[in-house]
Amino acid sequence: MSVFISHNEQETLQFASEFAKTLKIGDIIALHGTLGVGKTAFTRGVILSLTNAIEVPSPTFTLLQSYETPNFDIYHFDMYRLKSPDEAYEIGIEDAFAEGVSFIEWPDKIKGVLPKKHIDIFFEVKDNCRIITIKENG
Repeated sequence: MSVFISHNEQETLQFASEFAKTLKIGDIIALHGTLGVGKTAFTRGVILSLTNAIEVPSPTFTLLQSYETPNFDIYHFDMYRLKSPDEAYEIGIEDAFAEGVSFIEWPDKIKGVLPKKHIDIFFEVKDNCRIITIKENG
């Protein structure tokens, strides 16, 4: 387990850029935290560091945004609006798990679908800082 303390969005983006260097096909990252705590900003930092993307919108309304990198595709899921874990299959989560790197916001909505082997990243705000805790599972 590792912990990073971010004092602003720029530090979060920089940390995300460093984290991006560790990613490989099949990595599944479950992002935990309340609204506005930095899940999307962190994922944006990873995507911007690995792609030529100019804009990285939140997948809140589309449920999924995907991006090509030279080594793998990145799938950014937002499960907040799912009514059932089975809906994740309808948006191609199995293919994403097998073929690329997946970032999943609101992973609690797909319990049972999320493989045991994944990386949990917890975001919390405390004393005007963001505490980012990374824990590998499986």
